[in-house]
Amino acid sequence: MSNSESHAEVNAIVSRYAVRDAREDAQRYSWLRPDVHLASMESERLMLKLFAEAGLTDLSRVSLLEVGCGGGGNLLRFLRWGFDPANLVGNELLPASLERARRHLPQELALIGGDASELDCEPFDIVYQSTVFSSILDQGFQHKLAQRMWDMTRPGGAILWYDFCYDNPRNPDVRGVSMRRIRELFPMSSPVMRRVTLAPPISRAATRLSPRLYPVLNVFSFLRTHALCWIPKPAASDVHSAQ
Repeated sequence: MSNSESHAEVNAIVSRYAVRDAREDAQRYSWLRPDVHLASMESERLMLKLFAEAGLTDLSRVSLLEVGCGGGGNLLRFLRWGFDPANLVGNELLPASLERARRHLPQELALIGGDASELDCEPFDIVYQSTVFSSILDQGFQHKLAQRMWDMTRPGGAILWYDFCYDNPRNPDVRGVSMRRIRELFPMSSPVMRRVTLAPPISRAATRLSPRLYPVLNVFSFLRTHALCWIPKPAASDVHSAQ
């Protein structure tokens, strides 16, 4: 993918976010809403399970980069779980979101602005993205960013992924990323994949009646709209033994 094509997609992403209603987003994703905090609790529980299954025992020693960190909400979550702020880095394309993250996060936590596909960082134990790829409509740019994330993941580390699997018919600015597509983006890995998160329109309607309906309906996997994936990068010794 040429630099001009990359810059065109980055500019398109910025333009699409510029027309979003920040106040409406704040209300839709408010922690006061049962559908929001129930979905978050579900993804947190499964993320921690993935960490445990990967053999992580001391999160304070784990380094992590979040691509597209927004206002820093996910990084605050990692801090609460015991990550050392000195081992966390956030990247954000939108200056207003980066400024908001800086207000909320400790100074020891490094924040980097700009296009994540152009980052030049030392490898991390975990590279995390949450609903970033569904905002990228150009498949060539998806490949470029996926390769950069892979390069920034140390051997033996992993990419942590949370994103929509399906298109949103009400929002043409996003496009679902299927599990098949995730495998295409990371062909050198064998991802652990989970379908999570009750479809937001169903979740909002159900929890208005009763928050107890969320776990009842979420039993049905076909009603879940997101993928939570652990995408491991083989350790150097594994690569050599396979050759």
